[in-house]
Amino acid sequence: MHILLIGLLVLFVVSVLIGWLNRKTTIDETPPPVVPADCCGAHEVCERDSLLVADNEIVYYDDEELDALSGKPSDTYTQEEIAQLEAVFSTLQEADVAGWLRSLQLRNIEIPSIIKEEALLIVCERRTGNDNL
Repeated sequence: MHILLIGLLVLFVVSVLIGWLNRKTTIDETPPPVVPADCCGAHEVCERDSLLVADNEIVYYDDEELDALSGKPSDTYTQEEIAQLEAVFSTLQEADVAGWLRSLQLRNIEIPSIIKEEALLIVCERRTGNDNL
């Protein structure tokens, strides 16, 4: 009688271990989800700071005068044109920088490298900060 109980107990323990090992193997074999390289991991705010154009809606940031630069290479801008871009950029809140860059992209307006570097730095810092939300 004791041998039968010990046998049932051993059989139970072995079946639980086999089930646990099968479950662990199944979980480990599941490939990790593919996350786009540009995703910040904070999906609720990720799109707000994305530089990818999700739709074709142009949002103006009180910068309609910049449409005159559409299609013009940034290395041919005059000092006055660069000053116009800098004036708009300097008035933006950090949360609006990514949207402004998307707006310029949709409007085919190139950004001079000096402004682009600073703008991208702000966007990157916001993304890093959003990971902590």
